[in-house]
Amino acid sequence: MRKEILRMERVTYKEADMTRLEDFNLQIYEGEIMGMLPFNGQGMTALLKLLQVNLPLYDGYIYYNGEQVNSWKESSGTHNRIGVIQAQSSLVESMTIADNVFVLRQGFRQEVIHEELLNRQLQPFLKEIGMEMTAETKVERLTVFQRVIVELLRSVVAGNHLIVLEEIGALISDRELEYLHQILHHYAEKGFSFLYISPHFEEENNFCDRIAFLTNGRIWKVIPKEMMKNQTWEVYDYNHYNMEYNQMVRFHLEKREREEKTQEIYTTWRSFSETMGKKLEFPIYRGEYLAVQIHENTILQEIIEKLQTDTVKDEKAAVIQESPTVSMIFHGLSYMDNLCMSLSRRMGNIWKTSSIRGSIRREYESLLGEEVFDMKVEDLSEKQKYQLIYSRVMLQNPQIVYCIKPFKGADLDHRIHIWKLLEMLLDRGITVVDISLNLSDSLSLADRLLMIEHDGTVREIPKEDFAFVPRNVPWRTFYRGSKNEVTGRY
Repeated sequence: MRKEILRMERVTYKEADMTRLEDFNLQIYEGEIMGMLPFNGQGMTALLKLLQVNLPLYDGYIYYNGEQVNSWKESSGTHNRIGVIQAQSSLVESMTIADNVFVLRQGFRQEVIHEELLNRQLQPFLKEIGMEMTAETKVERLTVFQRVIVELLRSVVAGNHLIVLEEIGALISDRELEYLHQILHHYAEKGFSFLYISPHFEEENNFCDRIAFLTNGRIWKVIPKEMMKNQTWEVYDYNHYNMEYNQMVRFHLEKREREEKTQEIYTTWRSFSETMGKKLEFPIYRGEYLAVQIHENTILQEIIEKLQTDTVKDEKAAVIQESPTVSMIFHGLSYMDNLCMSLSRRMGNIWKTSSIRGSIRREYESLLGEEVFDMKVEDLSEKQKYQLIYSRVMLQNPQIVYCIKPFKGADLDHRIHIWKLLEMLLDRGITVVDISLNLSDSLSLADRLLMIEHDGTVREIPKEDFAFVPRNVPWRTFYRGSKNEVTGRY
């Protein structure tokens, strides 16, 4: 009989009289990699809280490592030894890898720290998983992937029976992601259990033992491994999300197929990579959706820095930042004020005049709704915030928009919404350049794919070869190498 590491039984959890989890049931076994696919964000934050801290429950029971740790009858407020790895690193950058792994872990009690001893103790762990790092390296010098591995090692050394990873795939390249999957399998064989949270079924399908589907604060289905290998997606009953997305992609492909293709170069990207010591250069065609996948984080950061500099000087270019609902929202201002901010560069403070604001209201009310303009930003839903940002960019009237990791951190519901907003830019004839570490949903929109390798080599992949890109690409069934579902051609 398999040992049960976690069981959440009929859990209902409320905060400020709002139900966050309702009749929530989940089991994870020893040595299992349990995938979790959230359709929307509801309940995710509450779940992570309850896994780490035994907060008061409205109903249900929670068992961890064979013991009841929480129930509706009694909640201790104690912490569970569960590791949680998220986009926001919990490492101390000024300290070494060894210090982060050993000294900062729960239960470390040594008053005198022997650095050489800690370094020697860590080396076997690094060697075991093939990581070429030195224990005395400070965290501030590590790549994003290396930091994820250090957090993982800290949980392993601490003996955490369950380790949670939330949307790590959005932070690292496809190659690093595949390596991470191998490491997780290695530790699963040693008896560690994992809850792997990702909005991409394709990623979880490749290496998870089971997948739990989360929507509106409850688990509505768990798919076992034997069903996951069936490539007929309809088996998984994606509900209206899958159907809607599939219809959108089909419609987009049909529309782009009918459109006349242009090879008119809008601009040529030129930059110099200090990391690789070479020039990066590639054409960008007018009206296209260009997906640029970058395999090296340092090259990505160099490109982002160049974008920040160049677009300030170019009125016809705009940038949608990574996590835009955080980085591009002006709090304390109304929806209308936020919407008008893009006009400042072209019109100064003229956008404050009633005539300009009235014109904007008339032009955009059919798209946004009449009631939204006077709302405060903090009262907006996440979808409304995304709509605000993309509408603000359109108001700027750009010819090209650079999108940095546009799908990062978005659950399935929000991915659909972002996809529609990007389609809206294309419908207006705007050139879109999607810059990401992994492809996410980008290929379902893309006309071309450029891969920038670790050594700075730029490799172009045409649309007809999209079926042969790495395995973590969502919706790749639309690009089968056999018969095209849309055109009927081979």
